[in-house]
Amino acid sequence: MFKIARVSASHLRGQRFPVTIRPTRADVVAARFIARNTAPAPEILARALTWGADEKVLLVLAAAGWLASRGRGEPLRRAGNHALLVTVAASLLPHGLKRLFDQTRPDRRTVIGHLHGVPFSGKREDAFPSGHALHMGALASAAGALPAGPRRAIRAVAVGISLTRLVVLAHWASDVVAGFALGAALERLLRLCTGYPLDTSTENDHADP
Repeated sequence: MFKIARVSASHLRGQRFPVTIRPTRADVVAARFIARNTAPAPEILARALTWGADEKVLLVLAAAGWLASRGRGEPLRRAGNHALLVTVAASLLPHGLKRLFDQTRPDRRTVIGHLHGVPFSGKREDAFPSGHALHMGALASAAGALPAGPRRAIRAVAVGISLTRLVVLAHWASDVVAGFALGAALERLLRLCTGYPLDTSTENDHADP
C-alpha cells in the first residue's frame, strides 16, 4: 500500500521545482505500523493535541505575549520580540519549502488507517517538512535560556506535540525530524537579530538535575 521510489542523481540534476521527495524505508515501516494499530480514540486525541502547534494559534499567542511585554523590563521586551519574530518566521518557512518540495502525506497512501480513524490532513503533497514540528523545534530551542525544570518540561511538550503528527499520519517520521531540526536552527539564527540570550540555564543544571 505504501511505496518507495528512488530518484537517481542524474534525475535530480535535471529536476525542476517542486522536487518530489520520497519516504524512506523507515518512514514507510512506521506509517504502516501506525495505520494498522491505531483506533478512533487515540486519533481524536492526537488531532486535538496537535492544535497546540498550529501556526494560527501560536501567532495569536505570540502577538498577545508581545503586547503584554510592552512597557515591561528590557528582558521581557526582548523575549516578546524574539517570540513574535520566531513565530512569524516559523510560520512562513514551511510554506516556502512546500513550494520547493512535493511529498505525498502518508494519510493519502493508506486505506486501513482511515478505517481505524486516521483523518485527512492538509494538502495532499505538503508532507515535507512538518510545520507543526518546526514550531515545536523553535520552542524547544528557545527554552534553552530557561532554568532546568521549565526547560525540560517545555521540551517534553514540544517533542510530544511533534509526535502527534506521526500518529495522525499527517507526516512521515523524517518530515517531523527535519521540521524540528529546522525550527531549532531558525530560532538560534534569529537570536542574532533579537538579542535573545544564549543558554544561561546550564549553570544551574548541577544544582537542579
